[in-house]
Amino acid sequence: MRIRYRKPSLKTVLGLTAAKKKVKRDLGIYKVTAVLNASKNAKRRAKRAVGWESGGAKLFRFITRLFK
Repeated sequence: MRIRYRKPSLKTVLGLTAAKKKVKRDLGIYKVTAVLNASKNAKRRAKRAVGWESGGAKLFRFITRLFK
């Protein structure tokens, strides 16, 4: 069982978010945005594979910003 860390929004409770996502899926908007965002996603995946988003790398970047 997973414990929620915050209460759901009113839109989620009323089902508006799910309905909006269904309309976008039916219209094919997500297929268009997948093509437009392909380069950003590839860049993000490459950074993750190298370890750019690891805890140690985040700490290192934080410390370097402190001493700029």
